[in-house]
Amino acid sequence: MNSFRHHPVLLVALLLSFALALTVAIAQTRIGSYSPENLGKITQPAPQVLSENSLYETASYPAFGLDLAPGEGRAEVQIYCNTCHTPRYILMQPPLPAATWDAEVHKMIKTLGAPIPDADAQKIIQYLQTHYTPEIRK
Repeated sequence: MNSFRHHPVLLVALLLSFALALTVAIAQTRIGSYSPENLGKITQPAPQVLSENSLYETASYPAFGLDLAPGEGRAEVQIYCNTCHTPRYILMQPPLPAATWDAEVHKMIKTLGAPIPDADAQKIIQYLQTHYTPEIRK
């Protein structure tokens, strides 16, 4: 409390915050939010009823085009990398050295459990080293 003696504004702000929190808790208790039948439930307003002449639209979730470079191994990247993340994730990476792509693919297999056969892993590594290294992708 000694520090509050030197900072009365801080003490007032702390007391006001506590009072506000207490007021909100009391109000929530009074409207029944903390009653035994409501504990652990998230309450939401009732949905609005649409009339027969209501207009609304829905759209499909936006799907972004695959921008991977064409080449040998692209199909394997699309098949296996899509198991855990989209191939677009590759494009978000900075250009990585060839050895790093090798390590990344082996990490996905050994550490994260990606089910990639050895022959396909080598095709993926070769593809990434061919198209996504600093020397190629500037």
